[in-house]
Amino acid sequence: MHLNNIHNNQNYNFEKLQQVNSELKDFIFKNEYDTLTIDFSNPNAVIALNKALLIGHYNLNDWQLPKGYLCPPIPSRVDYIHHIADLLNSNSKKIKGIDIGVGANAIYSILGAQVYNWNMIGSDIHLKSVQAAKKNISFTPALHKKVKIIHQTNNANIFEGIINENDFFNFTMCNPPFHNSEEAAMKGTLRKLENLYKEKLELNFGGQSHELWCNGGESLFIKRMIKQSALFQKQVGYFTCLVSKKENLPKIEKQLSKLKTSFKIIPMQHGNKKTRIIVWSFINKL
Repeated sequence: MHLNNIHNNQNYNFEKLQQVNSELKDFIFKNEYDTLTIDFSNPNAVIALNKALLIGHYNLNDWQLPKGYLCPPIPSRVDYIHHIADLLNSNSKKIKGIDIGVGANAIYSILGAQVYNWNMIGSDIHLKSVQAAKKNISFTPALHKKVKIIHQTNNANIFEGIINENDFFNFTMCNPPFHNSEEAAMKGTLRKLENLYKEKLELNFGGQSHELWCNGGESLFIKRMIKQSALFQKQVGYFTCLVSKKENLPKIEKQLSKLKTSFKIIPMQHGNKKTRIIVWSFINKL
């Protein structure tokens, strides 16, 4: 994890976490090593844990998810935020960022605002996600002035309709759907559960179809994002996006080279999971 990540090399303190979110208490048990833990294959337990982390570490008053929506692991999500802060390398109090595909959880917008006091716009094409994200922002008054949630009404657009003519944003970020079908998403979940010694097939971190897969998977989505970013090249300092599958990098790098952008890859690792951030810019050297 990033050196600035408060979850770096730390086990969850379930004793304290259940004090800030009493819902977590029902899911805590001692494993064979006499250590407090939860069943990470249980989506309700994961939601309760994340809610406790957000209240206990990031000063939220409350945080909720509609049933079946994606529940993000907080430690890895805040890593992305810290890597963006490294890119910006700025003490400015006027940092503005866009979270493409904010989702019902609004996690990146929340963490950007709470950890670095950034002004965030979260956009999403799905109205139910937008409504849930707005509700999560409304729970904590300090977020009202720093986070704005926008409904992207045109499915074909990523930046258009969000970035206006005279706007400038220091960065954009995105965690795209990385599967190309529902079947692929379920296979990925089965592998995760097998690692957790579970036989049942359940999306432990939840997720609606639009949150987990799209036609062409993450490769096609990111290539489309790169093409559209060229229309806003002078209005964004750094475009960034998570790339889950390493085998997609050659196609993504080829697309960036075509547009003659400056780009780089930032590796990330959380336990056994390896991922990376692709960063590109038309106005900054990388």
